[in-house]
Amino acid sequence: MNSRLRRAVPPQKPQSIPNNRTYSDLQLSRRRGLQAFAMAGLSSTLGMGSPALAQDAKVRFQLDWRFEGPSALFLLPAAKGYFRAAQLDVTIDAGNGSGGTVTRVASGTYDLGFADMAALMEFHANNPDAPNKPVAVMMVYNNTPAAVMALKKSGIKSPKDLSGKKLGAPVFDAGRKAFPVFQKANAISNVQWTAMDPPLRETMLARGDVDAITGFSFTSLLNLEARGVKLDDVVSFPFAEHGVKFYGNAIIASEKFLKENPAAVKRFLEAFSKGAKEVIANPAAAIEHVKARDGIINIALETRRLKLAIDSVINSTDARSEGFGQAQAPRLALMASQVSDAFSTKTRVNASAIWSGQFLPDAKTLDILPKR
Repeated sequence: MNSRLRRAVPPQKPQSIPNNRTYSDLQLSRRRGLQAFAMAGLSSTLGMGSPALAQDAKVRFQLDWRFEGPSALFLLPAAKGYFRAAQLDVTIDAGNGSGGTVTRVASGTYDLGFADMAALMEFHANNPDAPNKPVAVMMVYNNTPAAVMALKKSGIKSPKDLSGKKLGAPVFDAGRKAFPVFQKANAISNVQWTAMDPPLRETMLARGDVDAITGFSFTSLLNLEARGVKLDDVVSFPFAEHGVKFYGNAIIASEKFLKENPAAVKRFLEAFSKGAKEVIANPAAAIEHVKARDGIINIALETRRLKLAIDSVINSTDARSEGFGQAQAPRLALMASQVSDAFSTKTRVNASAIWSGQFLPDAKTLDILPKR
């Protein structure tokens, strides 16, 4: 024991030993008292048991896809300690599609996730008795990134020119599943579909195996370019600009986590908003945090992908009108009805069951979109 601690213990006066205790008992009691005093001082010095550490909540978060440009929205606040400052211990994992993210949040494998609203609605309607259906708590992509893309040399100049054409996409692609809504809005007659794995989608379009593809615009356009196709040679029909007012990706949470950790959800959204504001303001700097998680990414390519996502679905006209993070009930209701029809769900989608805005930060915190 050091001298400082020894001086802090008052000298003991000689005392008689009670009849039922031995001298050894008394020595042992004194030693235990000194040990407890020392541990109390050590705890104070190291901050053991401090309120901040005691209140940290573990949050398991899954993205909708691999680590690409848009994942900077989540990786930056994690790397800069914004989640930790909000007393959250957040782990972020890559995903393999919104459908998988929704399922894993529902199963409890993850507490929060980033997923397409159409995939969330489909899960609700096809699993009405599921005990832990996820709920969207913040809208990030105010518009769906889904689009139809074709090569100009195909002669396709407008959505109606897709009539009778051969389209390609993975069977689970959000654009393909929502195509009936796009088709109806643009009076497109029958089309023929070809299924393929995601890595082959843009390759098959470039080779001419299909006339057009569906996919997220900021993913497929850059993938086409990587395969030697000039963007000037591509014609793109974003769903949001051609009659489909679907919401895109949102932060979702399991019902169980919302009930057990409502304060943690609110703190997560506040920290995320702070980080997202920085990402939107300086995408090039934000990509460094994606590079830290996946060292083989192409920084220039992913910076462009992030900028495309910001301009097309995050800082869109609809997002600035409705407010970042928000979702409007009439628009949700329309989307729910359209998803029910286009996806042929087992039950109708209940729009009120898939969204909760009560965990959103205040208006000042959500004011992150720059003026155009």
